[in-house]
Amino acid sequence: MSATILQVLPALVSGGVERGTLEIAEALLAAGCRALVASAGGPLVGPLERLGARHVTLPLGTKSPAGIWRNAAALTALARAEGVAIIHARSRAPAWSALLAARRAGAHFVTTYHGTYNEGFPGKRLYNSIMARGERVIAISEFIAAHIQARHGTDPARIRVIPRGVDPARFDPAAVTPARVAALRQAWNVPEGRPAVMLPGRLTRWKGQAVLLDAMPLLPPEVMVLLVGAGAGNGGFRDELASRVANAGLGERVRLCGHAEDMPAALLLADVVVHASTDPEAFGRTVIEAQAMARPVIAADLGAPRETVLEGETGWRVPPGRPRRTGQRHHRRARPAAGGAGGARCPGAGAGAGALHHGGDAGGDPGGVSGTAVRR
Repeated sequence: MSATILQVLPALVSGGVERGTLEIAEALLAAGCRALVASAGGPLVGPLERLGARHVTLPLGTKSPAGIWRNAAALTALARAEGVAIIHARSRAPAWSALLAARRAGAHFVTTYHGTYNEGFPGKRLYNSIMARGERVIAISEFIAAHIQARHGTDPARIRVIPRGVDPARFDPAAVTPARVAALRQAWNVPEGRPAVMLPGRLTRWKGQAVLLDAMPLLPPEVMVLLVGAGAGNGGFRDELASRVANAGLGERVRLCGHAEDMPAALLLADVVVHASTDPEAFGRTVIEAQAMARPVIAADLGAPRETVLEGETGWRVPPGRPRRTGQRHHRRARPAAGGAGGARCPGAGAGAGALHHGGDAGGDPGGVSGTAVRR
């Protein structure tokens, strides 16, 4: 009889956690398991169900104690009805509900520790600690594994480092047709022949979009900047960026592109990809996606990108929050060639191989994670 694995997270909108959830579901199904996902729903429910997984809608985004308690009851009923063997929690509030449900239903409890999680007010460390309470705690980088041990005193024997990854069938430059790149060039109004620097990531302050804008005076005037990613929350930061661009007279050179469904084609449109996060990144999947697409990468020198960006081999690192150094590195070292898809390449032939080394076949967190983490 195949094992039934239940993943829980707040919603299926967009982002690394959500994409990883779909990838795990796909891998579990390929391994002969039953894949269930519980969340508040979102645009990725359709793609999840097309894979063959089942989605159960629950208000798992709530952080209220009463809501967490109600969700625990609902997850318990679901786990018992479906014979769930493992509940895999991917976010803090639903993880509290999942822990209670696992205990009540007799299921194993596994967590994936996706971030550093701030501790800005009393009690926050206790709240965050749920992500370190799994029978197995999956860390998405060596940086996060060290963080878990330092912050929570977790026994290293319970931690499994399973880096994020890329799907080599999807992120393959040879698999992207010129028409796909041309479609994005037209949609984003990027003239043919204009070199482009791209920062992919949610529009949130710590992702460093403002750092790249501050570096623009150091870039050649023909270089365009593409900020690719959906806004977070109420869109206030997007409006702030748009005002900043307008006030600086950069409207002709900067594009706020929004969410890109076709990221392989988007990356081929770029001549250089920048990671400018000002807080430590738990992994930084966009870095290895760019490497897999043979794009030169300039990354902030903190967090997990130190594990994937080998200086002068698979990219370059710069001090975080330093626009002058970011601009200088781009101008002196990357030297983009015009035309995006036919432009510059990552230094050294190992960029794509280095990216795939951190991934397995489909998303790093490979198919056996939920099904075998407890046994290991």
